[in-house]
Amino acid sequence: MTRNAEVLPLFARLSQAEQDRVFDSHGGRRIVLATNVAETSLTVPGIRYVIDTGTARVKRYSFRSKVEQLLVEPVSQAAANQRAGRCGRVANGICIRLYDQKDFEGRPRFTDPEILRSSLAGVILRMKSLHPGVVDDFPFIDPPSKRAIADGYQLLNELGAVDDDNELTPMGQELARLPLDPRVGRMILEARERGALAEVLVIASALSLQDVRDRPMELQAQADQQHAKFDDEKSEFAGYLRLWEWLGTARGGHGTDHKLSNRQYEQLLRQNFINVRRVREWRDVHSQLLTVVTEHKWRLNDKPASYEQLHKTMLSGLLGNIGMKLEEEDSYLGARGIKFHRHPGAHLKKRPGKWVVAAELVETTRLFARGIANIEPQWVEEVAGHLLKKQLLDPHWEKKAAEVVSLERATLYGLVIYSGRRVPFARFDMQGAREIFIRQGLVAGEWDTKLPFPVANQKLVKQVEELEHKSRRQDVLVDEELIYAFYDQQLPKDVYSGATFERWYREASRGKPDLLKLTRDELMRHEAAGITSNAFPKTLRLGGVDCAATYLHEPGDPRDGLTVAVPLFVLNQ
Repeated sequence: MTRNAEVLPLFARLSQAEQDRVFDSHGGRRIVLATNVAETSLTVPGIRYVIDTGTARVKRYSFRSKVEQLLVEPVSQAAANQRAGRCGRVANGICIRLYDQKDFEGRPRFTDPEILRSSLAGVILRMKSLHPGVVDDFPFIDPPSKRAIADGYQLLNELGAVDDDNELTPMGQELARLPLDPRVGRMILEARERGALAEVLVIASALSLQDVRDRPMELQAQADQQHAKFDDEKSEFAGYLRLWEWLGTARGGHGTDHKLSNRQYEQLLRQNFINVRRVREWRDVHSQLLTVVTEHKWRLNDKPASYEQLHKTMLSGLLGNIGMKLEEEDSYLGARGIKFHRHPGAHLKKRPGKWVVAAELVETTRLFARGIANIEPQWVEEVAGHLLKKQLLDPHWEKKAAEVVSLERATLYGLVIYSGRRVPFARFDMQGAREIFIRQGLVAGEWDTKLPFPVANQKLVKQVEELEHKSRRQDVLVDEELIYAFYDQQLPKDVYSGATFERWYREASRGKPDLLKLTRDELMRHEAAGITSNAFPKTLRLGGVDCAATYLHEPGDPRDGLTVAVPLFVLNQ
């Protein structure tokens, strides 16, 4: 009460009891502070004056960030006229607009239709299954933009409902037969495969409604205390299951033989700050989903789903809502570079972990995530394999593994799911792996094998290199490219590792003991063919003693040229 006037709020998230106070009889002046819920949804009796701010919080889907927005926007002329119509119903009334006539006349005549403010994934899915023609050319009364249609296709592709050519997949055909939002339908189909159908029906029905937990403004602490028993440490989805189980147990008198009457049950719900009407709606929606499942003859799981089973299932419909923890408290990096925050009213006992998935992302004053659960990044890899963008970095020969290995990095909508994973390079580029295998494993001699030809070839290469030092020339040994060409010509295209080489060599070397063995002529350039070891003896006879001679062509090195090792006992001669 303020100065002989009673002030009452009116908005959708108020409890039923608080909303009903608006309709109670009263003797004095009453001021109702209402959102646009009072614009068309209900009529408040006795209103004589309307003060119209000219704005409303409008739900609008952002095609850029793929999130729902609830931002304050100027209302249309039609909405303003609706507001004016709230007064003067039983007697003359006055509407005061806090904006001028010019502003009013400059506004659009009507509020944007919902088809221009919503994701079109469900519409496109239904149209693809009914075959009314190309979606882009369909004569909508209010045609959506090309960007909105493309965004709808993108979501369907994320769900696996359409392929890269925007044609329905078998998954899409199944989804189209379900009278559900595509995301919810995708979760239910995944739950059927993962043994989590019973749990997902409960959660999916809860997500389609307003939260059944009431939090009256003047009793927030008491409500939070009562609701705490439903909270899970890591998942708000698991919290819905706890609440559902409690509702069922409470109806039966908490395990006693005495079943509560409807009146007693409703009283118990109110004591725990649970909205009776919304619980009824939750049960109705769950019943409808159960009917759909029964019609398709899908069996509910007898064994409770594990945390992993349940959250992999939820992920299948919410891949665009994953996030990775940033340094900033309760802040996450999401898909496509967006940044979101944990909703302050999240029902969790502890802070979620590094990776989370959210039931929805809604932008009000900030971008908030509602319905948060902790997940593992490897689950994303399993569920979203068709969406991961993979990069191969640093392909290299690994001696121990005897194959060419690369480091793989995978991202989903810009989020790094894993990095630095060792993978066989041949799986992605067999020709590239074959080339590295020949250069590093065979030409450079880095393959540790017991086959006869590598040792023989390396020994011969060493001998030719010694001739280079003796003749003080760097052009005796042929270029490595020619040695590479020799192996390249001999090896089949599907030999790219130690294992594949040995399989081929066992067959190819039968009756060919010198297979892949190089000759001296093949290793020496033609113009250097006259150079032989005879002109460069290994020993020199000095004073009747044989002294070892070594040769090195390395200008600047102390040992450059001919080095003779003289034994100590002949130094005095």
